[in-house]
Amino acid sequence: MQTPFPVHRQRFPWRGGNHFQLLVDGENFFPAMLASIRGARHYVLLEMYLFESGAVADEFISALTAAATNRVGVYLLADDFGAQKLNQADRRLLLAAGVRLAFYNPLRCGKLRRNLWRDHRKLLVVDNQVAYTGGAGITDEFAPGHPLPWHDLMLAVRGPCVGDWHTAFAQLWNHTKGGKVSPLPLKPTVSPPRPDQKLGSGQAAGKGRVTLNNPIRMEIKRSLLKQLRAAEKRIWIASAYFIPSWKIRRRLYQAARRGCDVRLLLPGPHTDHPSVRHAGHRYYRKLLAAGVRIFEHQPRFLHAKLLLCDNWASIGSSNIDRWNFRWNLEANQESADRHLNDQLVALFERDFDQSQEIFSNQWQHRPWYCRLQERFWGRIELWLEQFSQGKP
Repeated sequence: MQTPFPVHRQRFPWRGGNHFQLLVDGENFFPAMLASIRGARHYVLLEMYLFESGAVADEFISALTAAATNRVGVYLLADDFGAQKLNQADRRLLLAAGVRLAFYNPLRCGKLRRNLWRDHRKLLVVDNQVAYTGGAGITDEFAPGHPLPWHDLMLAVRGPCVGDWHTAFAQLWNHTKGGKVSPLPLKPTVSPPRPDQKLGSGQAAGKGRVTLNNPIRMEIKRSLLKQLRAAEKRIWIASAYFIPSWKIRRRLYQAARRGCDVRLLLPGPHTDHPSVRHAGHRYYRKLLAAGVRIFEHQPRFLHAKLLLCDNWASIGSSNIDRWNFRWNLEANQESADRHLNDQLVALFERDFDQSQEIFSNQWQHRPWYCRLQERFWGRIELWLEQFSQGKP
């Protein structure tokens, strides 16, 4: 059976000489991404799961159409389900300006389980100069003007890894209908910045690797399992949705029992999918008993996806849940850079301070209706897991 995604038979290698800039929340990453698009001279590659009409979308559409009008090659790949709220007027604006627009795996009634395959990646590549990846989408929920803007981050990458991000986008673009009309070369046609070129302040330099997940080749999960087993001092994980596999749970138990500082930063009362939060609660008891510390973020919805194990970090689109690993295309940037890790540790510590820590004794005496919600949504999640095991 043909899959709606390219099968990546070769992993991207670790590459040195990269520069990373951490951008926390929409007030920081949206202006940086828009500035890069407006400064494009050759091409813009944008891949998004959520792309919804609104104030943020208006800004991006304006920047993308202006670039296309100035003869910059603009390629926009949106997930068909995640772009359901991108209205027809906005789509016509993009197409009229010359933006190459394609939608991943269009929903069809007769495709049954094949509709579950979704492109959950978040990626912007401009001129082989810079790539942005993380957990955000083009939607007003991340905007500073929103009543409770979602808490997320994007990572700006400069250096050799940008070429790998170009390749990752081109592989998927060429596999969609968009590639049949406007194919992209797998390798960048624009030279990268010179090593001595000034890259700005607040950035780190070091080794990095692009990792991709699809239902056949789970590089992100495999890499995480390896790092969980090897970690000696710290395992800190932030995830918007937390329904981990047995293998991941076992590695977390083992790491905590051998004395590693294992912490989970998860959503609190603010979430777009309360059912997923309740389903994930059924894992708390055993995790707490093993010595894992669990923090639930309180001020707003924690939408970030961040893995930190000693001096290794992974930032991107992938949550720690079985649904992501089974049905979604995901993409993360791994790094081994002390300066960036120091920034991530500081970010985690700020978020821990704004979170409620869950303690074992407290959890054992939670109200009966909380236990009922966990059981109900846990059963639904298990049923969905069994349903998804069948042939698409």
